[in-house]
Amino acid sequence: MKLGTFELHLLSDGTFRLDGGSMYGVVPKMLWQRIDPPDENNRILMGLNSLLIRTGENNILIETGIGNRLEPKSKGIFGVVQPKTLMDRLHMLGVKPEDIDIVICSHLHFDHVGWNTVGDGSGGFIPTFPKATYVLQRAEWEAALHPNIRTKNNYSREHFLPLEEHGLLRLVEGEEEVTDGLRVIPAGGHTEGHQVVKIESDRKTALFLADLVPMTSHIKIPYIMSYDLYPMQTIEAKERILNQALAEEWLLVFVHSPAIGMGYLREREGRWVVETVERVQYD
Repeated sequence: MKLGTFELHLLSDGTFRLDGGSMYGVVPKMLWQRIDPPDENNRILMGLNSLLIRTGENNILIETGIGNRLEPKSKGIFGVVQPKTLMDRLHMLGVKPEDIDIVICSHLHFDHVGWNTVGDGSGGFIPTFPKATYVLQRAEWEAALHPNIRTKNNYSREHFLPLEEHGLLRLVEGEEEVTDGLRVIPAGGHTEGHQVVKIESDRKTALFLADLVPMTSHIKIPYIMSYDLYPMQTIEAKERILNQALAEEWLLVFVHSPAIGMGYLREREGRWVVETVERVQYD
């Protein structure tokens, strides 16, 4: 779709499943299961969505999905299904890895950076997008390098160390303009250095929400994940950003929605709802 003069392409790396209780934190199951029915293992279906932005000068990729390197046991635990991968989607658009100029990582959890790197054929790893600059908050980089007992299973160094080794890493600190029309904004809570991405062109605005609001079903302010390390920071950032998005009619992009990938926040009968603009395509 068009956003001003920019092209936005919502790209899927498939679906996976996480525990529903963990995804909704303190919200009782009797409430969240009405909007996200769990399977027999209490897991809910989630998307793995990335966003390709064509500005006319740059090809920019936000998030790189879960990748293709999970062991069979892990794929089973997380219920990963990939009719087509992110790389298949890029190929269908005629976009080669070397055509990507900028990759923006909201954070470094394994389900967001799977295609950051690929195997080099000799047991090592190299950046998938060899000419791209990978943009990340310095706080997230430090947190991934020095994880604690709670966070260590969320990070795989093969997903991010090769970026520094090949000179492709750009660490930012706080809100910063990445290139004309694209700005990263810290939205802490989920991780130490979690960030969202604001996209502006011709007086139109879109926001890639990442794990601040992972799915449309998380629009309600108290609906936050137990995975969030700093839940009150999540609530503060979520309330502030969503109120601005509502007032200024920003297009919202959801990283983990399995159905609605993009939409506008609307207020109807005192409740927030998402007006669908684009659904996720898997075939």
